[in-house]
Amino acid sequence: MTEDPRALLRADDLRLAFGSTPALDGASVAVERGEIVALMGPSGSGKSTLLHCLAGVLRPDHGEVWWEGRRLDTLPERRRSAIRLERFGFVFQFGDLVPELTLRENILLPLRLLRAPRADFQRADDLLDRLELVEVASRRAAEVSGGQAQRAAVARALVHRPGVVFADEPTGALDSVTGEIVLTTLVQLARDHGSSIIIVTHDHRVAAHADREIVIRDGRTTAEVIA
Repeated sequence: MTEDPRALLRADDLRLAFGSTPALDGASVAVERGEIVALMGPSGSGKSTLLHCLAGVLRPDHGEVWWEGRRLDTLPERRRSAIRLERFGFVFQFGDLVPELTLRENILLPLRLLRAPRADFQRADDLLDRLELVEVASRRAAEVSGGQAQRAAVARALVHRPGVVFADEPTGALDSVTGEIVLTTLVQLARDHGSSIIIVTHDHRVAAHADREIVIRDGRTTAEVIA
C-alpha cells in the first residue's frame, strides 16, 4: 500500500492467525482525519479483527499499523492502552456500559480515568442534553432501554474528543428506527468534533452513512467504494 501522508491511521499488509485459522491475510487501509469509513463484509471475513488491530488491541503477526505517523503495533501494551484511553473511543454492539453506574457516571468514565479537569465534565452534561438523555441520566445503565444505553455509549466514546471512534456493529442489537437515530447522532457528533469513525458492519444501510466503504473478504481488503 502506498503511504498516504494525509492518513491519520494506516495499516499495511496485516496478517494474523488464531492458531491454524487465518483471520487477516494482507489487509491494508488508510483513514484520514475526520473521515467516516465502513468496513463491510460477511460474518467471519475479518472485519472485527482488522478493527482490533487498528485500535492496538491485537498485534498482527505481520504488517504495520501507524497512528499519527507513529508505529502503533510495536509499542508495549501499556503505551497502546494509554493511546486507546486518550485518543480512541469505542462503541460496541451491546453498549458495554457498567450496569451499576448511572448513565452520567458511565459517560464521565473516560474523563475520570484521564484525570481531566472538572470543567471538562460539562461535556457529559452537554452530550446528555443533545442525546435527549437528561431525564434518565441518574438511572443505572441496567435500568434503561437498549436505545438509551447505546446513545450513552456514543456519548462515552466522544466525551474526551478522541481522534478516532471504533464502532463494532453499533446498531446490531437495536431495531431499525432506534439504530438509525443512534447512528445519525454518532456521525453528527463525530463530525462536530472532527473525529474519524471506523464502523464495522454488514448492513448497507449503516454503511450509507460513511464517506467510503472498504470491503473485506477472507481477511483481505478487496475493494473500496466511495459512499
